Amino acid sequence: MTRKIIVLDTTLRDGEQVPGAKLNTQQKIEFAQQLKRLNVDVIEAGFPASSAGDFRSVQEIVRTVGDTISITALARAVKNDIDSVYESIKLAQNPFIHIVLGTSNVHVEKKFNRSKDAVLQMGVDAVKYAKTLLPHVQYSTEDASRSDFEYLWKTIEAVVKAGATIINVPDTVGYAVPEQFGELIYKINDRLKNLNDKVVLSVHCHNDLGMATANTLSAIKNGAEKVEVTINGLGERAGNTSLEEVVMGLKVRENFYGCTTGIKTQELMRTSKLLTHLTGLDVQVNKAITGENAFAHSSGIHQDGLLKDKNVYEIMSPEEVGAEKMELILTARSGRHAFKNTVEKLGFETADTEDFEQLFQKFLVLADAKKEVYDHDVFYLVTNHRTIDISDSQLYELDSFQVITNDLYPTATVKLRKGNEFFKDSAVGDGPVDALYSVIRTLTGMDVELKDYKINSLSRGKEAIGRVMIRVEYQGRTYSGRAMDTDIIKASALAFLNGINAALLDASKEN
Repeated sequence: MTRKIIVLDTTLRDGEQVPGAKLNTQQKIEFAQQLKRLNVDVIEAGFPASSAGDFRSVQEIVRTVGDTISITALARAVKNDIDSVYESIKLAQNPFIHIVLGTSNVHVEKKFNRSKDAVLQMGVDAVKYAKTLLPHVQYSTEDASRSDFEYLWKTIEAVVKAGATIINVPDTVGYAVPEQFGELIYKINDRLKNLNDKVVLSVHCHNDLGMATANTLSAIKNGAEKVEVTINGLGERAGNTSLEEVVMGLKVRENFYGCTTGIKTQELMRTSKLLTHLTGLDVQVNKAITGENAFAHSSGIHQDGLLKDKNVYEIMSPEEVGAEKMELILTARSGRHAFKNTVEKLGFETADTEDFEQLFQKFLVLADAKKEVYDHDVFYLVTNHRTIDISDSQLYELDSFQVITNDLYPTATVKLRKGNEFFKDSAVGDGPVDALYSVIRTLTGMDVELKDYKINSLSRGKEAIGRVMIRVEYQGRTYSGRAMDTDIIKASALAFLNGINAALLDASKEN
């Protein structure tokens, strides 16, 4: 009998802990809507107790997609955290509170500086309190893979009796290996089913040794019913288990695992690209499933075999993960109907008439510049339109600019707008981009340090759209900025401003 595996996506919580990958509320909502199209079972929307901004973001995600999808958020085993989670997710159609508390010796002794019994009691008290707020509570035994098994089980037994309905077993530091982790899950599952067979057993693995996907699949084989994963394996340090790898592993090898998911795999590539755009973090070209070369074949032997039969070298088709090559050409004469059809085919909403009209006008500008517009151009046009918001009066907007480059004095003149105020100045630099960034620093008064600068071509031809991604450091924190335009100098200016605006927004939330 085929088992249905519950897929919890934690990209917006654990994935966002990557330095420089923090998203604003609008970007989180855009990504949550894509996760809904992907058909994940649960979205872990954030850590609401960490900041007022994160609390509001979780609330907005609930308002946007919580009517059709389960939402959870993370809490430490303390009352204030649990209250924050409850208040932020309570309006979702199927919310549950996620509590995390360590069980390994190093966590108990070094992190909490308490006895094992005292830490266990913290967990029991937290679950009992959470149960007074919502019927479903998940309890995560942090650093389970390095815990003494009998103490780990003692904790699980106690919190289940206190009312926990989901037990999550994390390999928090990526220490486990598949055989060992599978055995651990088998033992817990065996005891858990005898204790309460309605409790869901879940796993959450990290990739420090490159075995997160293998450990997760081993756990599924040994009884795990739910997995916690992220798109592109995003996460702090070496990242989390990759959603797309687990889902396709189960799909391609269903005869071995006997499990399936409800994920719409045709949305995998689109979800991956959206996350890359929002965070500015590229996927390695040979990344399984979503890398650019995942379905590329350069070897003559491979090409010959593929021409004879795709099954010779392909265990899954590009179309299964949404990687098919679409070549619908749009021009400035295509009209609203054709453009709307393309936007909807790519999975985006067009119900907001005013928003669609703004988007269409941007399309006309792009079509005039490029002459021919392809589906991938439209994808980046829509994501850029819906994730960059400069309406706040405290943020800077590029009004106009001029760059002169030469061997002696590369010069940039920039005019910025902030609310109803305009600022204009010029500066020289080592090159056109350096001059551009120097004058923007002066105009904004922001002493930001450029840490990273990347240019990618997103389409073909001499009018190709260029994407610029930057990272800046301001007061010890890293912020990312990204922008797209057929003019890469303009995209460079916009990306830098977006990074500065991200820092300004962060500072305003703390004041």
